[in-house]
Amino acid sequence: MIRYSLTCSKKHDFDSWFQSAEAFDRLLGAGLVACSVCGSAEVEKLLMAPAVRPARSAATTLSTPSNPVEEAFAKMRRAVEENSEYVGMNFATEARAMHDGDMPHRSIYGEAKADEARSLIEDGVPVAPLPFMPSRKTN
Repeated sequence: MIRYSLTCSKKHDFDSWFQSAEAFDRLLGAGLVACSVCGSAEVEKLLMAPAVRPARSAATTLSTPSNPVEEAFAKMRRAVEENSEYVGMNFATEARAMHDGDMPHRSIYGEAKADEARSLIEDGVPVAPLPFMPSRKTN
């Protein structure tokens, strides 16, 4: 079964269920799909987002990746978390201080606002975005 959001020539929006996309096309072609508000047979599909089931849990996704790309991202995440220090929203300040020689160099990761990240890059501070959101760590 598939649900389509539809609209008629008079701009009435409504939903309807069909056995399949082909069934919808057949019924529409035969003039058997009509507006539920005014009865017009001049009907067309609206742009729709696909219905996607949410993941069972983030922990399950991270611990049991289902494809090579997910496995690579999970491996990268583990490597970053095991070999770097999470500095949270202090990332831009600490990265700049290390670059300027005001503190010893060490591997860090954290979060930065877009303008802070742009400023670091423009100033030649070697930073890169991570393809995942860091786990928030608390004391």
